[in-house]
Amino acid sequence: MKTIITFIFVSLLLVSCIRESTATEDLMEMARENAMLKYSGNFMQGPYGNNVNGKAEIYEKDGTFTLVFNDAFTVSNGPDLYVYVSKEQQPAQFISLGKLKSVNGGQTYTFTSTVNFDDYKYAVVHCQQYNHLFSHALLEKK
Repeated sequence: MKTIITFIFVSLLLVSCIRESTATEDLMEMARENAMLKYSGNFMQGPYGNNVNGKAEIYEKDGTFTLVFNDAFTVSNGPDLYVYVSKEQQPAQFISLGKLKSVNGGQTYTFTSTVNFDDYKYAVVHCQQYNHLFSHALLEKK
């Protein structure tokens, strides 16, 4: 009897701790909802990327900027892929937005500081470990 009660208690505890996930599409919609599209560009293949596709867009809402990769985004997989905004295609002067969330599909990255997009005009997928450029998009003003 003790075992059954313990099992039920542990099961209820585990079920109650499961976090509901927000779909990537929902996050992208929240990023775009009432936001203004400021910059946009198509991803181009870098020397180490294959099957590159998709678009990078910068949205602004209430002074906060968000980088959005559209649903068509794809890039080949790599060992240590990060997302940057950079002054050049090959990032030498860049701002890191963190690890790439997925090699395909929509995703969002929020800027934690102010960025001058006239200077930082490239969205970049870059292998940090081997310093290899996988993909870049020239962000043009809309």
